[in-house]
Amino acid sequence: MPLLPPPRPARAVLAAGALAAVLTGCTPAVTVDSAENATDPGCAPAMLAVPEVVGEHERRETTSQATTAYGDPTAVVVRCGVTPPGPTTDPCSSVNEVDWLVRQDDEGTTWTATTYGRDPAVEVVFDSTAVASSTLLVELGPAVEQIPADRRCLDLEDAATGL
Repeated sequence: MPLLPPPRPARAVLAAGALAAVLTGCTPAVTVDSAENATDPGCAPAMLAVPEVVGEHERRETTSQATTAYGDPTAVVVRCGVTPPGPTTDPCSSVNEVDWLVRQDDEGTTWTATTYGRDPAVEVVFDSTAVASSTLLVELGPAVEQIPADRRCLDLEDAATGL
């Protein structure tokens, strides 16, 4: 009995799958150094919960544990397991119940946001010309919330009493 070619819709699906496999191979993994505590079990739920897209940038593969990146060229790099920052005078922003310490480089285009009050901490380095910090921190918030907060940048009760 001769083998018949697959029906036309099946051939289209197979061809699309082959094309997707080829295209996926064209985008190399982003080389990212893992954070010093990337193996902390607290990173796993957060990294599993990161979105597939932030802003308009799709998630990309990375070369190390507890990291991810977005955009081609890379616009955002996320690393879980950085050392949690201690008390600081650095600017702090609270975005949907997640506190972030935010710093910018000397040129003003590369920003680093590090969670405050969560252990392990999450660091996000991003190009502010490619993605707005407000969009990025809102979209990453649900993933970061997988790591419980144990303190806040500004204790609202202390602020109300003037302490």
